[in-house]
Amino acid sequence: MIAYRNIAKTLLAGIASALIAGSACAETVLKWAHVYEPTEPFHTESVWAAEEIAKRTEGRYKVDVFPSSQLGKEADINQGLTLGTVDIIISGSSFAAREFPPIGVTYFPFIFRDADHLLAYAKSDVYKDLTKGYEEASGHHITATTYYGTRHTTSNRPVEKCSDMAGLKIRVPDVPAYLAMPRACGANTTPIAFAEVYLALQNGTVEAQENPLTTIEAKKFFEVQKHIVLTGHIVDHLNTIVSQSRWSQLSDEDKQIFSDVMQEAAARATAKIVAREKDLVQFFKDQGLSVTEVDKADFEKTVVEKVTMEEFGYRKADWEAIRAIK
Repeated sequence: MIAYRNIAKTLLAGIASALIAGSACAETVLKWAHVYEPTEPFHTESVWAAEEIAKRTEGRYKVDVFPSSQLGKEADINQGLTLGTVDIIISGSSFAAREFPPIGVTYFPFIFRDADHLLAYAKSDVYKDLTKGYEEASGHHITATTYYGTRHTTSNRPVEKCSDMAGLKIRVPDVPAYLAMPRACGANTTPIAFAEVYLALQNGTVEAQENPLTTIEAKKFFEVQKHIVLTGHIVDHLNTIVSQSRWSQLSDEDKQIFSDVMQEAAARATAKIVAREKDLVQFFKDQGLSVTEVDKADFEKTVVEKVTMEEFGYRKADWEAIRAIK
């Protein structure tokens, strides 16, 4: 009888071990959401990252990527990190700044020289400090930062210096840092919904707008504008963020895999966007638009004189540290 009991215990222990092992190897499905179109690098490289995560974790994780606001607008998916409706998102620092205002300093006009400066920032100590501050405030973890594009201005009247924008009716997103440059230069800003910008430009409700060259092309704003003005006032970027609940469940090994893959995906998307921007300057010239290089020093001087970082909740020490990055 004792022998039979021992055999039974051994069998039960074996079954339990098998169940635990099977559970450990079971596929975990994650949701990755963003608001960008399926053809854009932010989506194509997210899909690549999802496939790489599956490979590098030997199938323990399956990541489904949802583009085009399928799981909600940007505000919704940011909230979804906390609600548990999404595990991973791509989102701008303006949303992260709602949880931790200092991280929004990266949207202050003219803080970055170009895409290379942004990428150097993403490897810096000040980046670590700001992303850590966001994580402590929100609980969520930023794994990577992708270059979105440098924001320029389009207009139906020529602009070469800051004062040329005085009285200009310009559509700008209703985000404080985006409004800073046009308002400092005396423009009349109007926060029209993005989907309505083309029509507003076409019917004269506004006579100008600002966006990266890739967006100007994709949304065909160049069809209803005469001038591309290379103000380069904000080097825009997106963060890849993993929810607190999901990040805390990952092993150290898996955290490294997720971070490595997402940073590789960010680098791949950035390279594609930089290359496309270079081609677009000539594209717009070929469409008959004037493309103007502006006196950036004049714009920057005006912004610094008229706008304070503190009014947005930013810290000047962070601004100085970022500006000093080579």
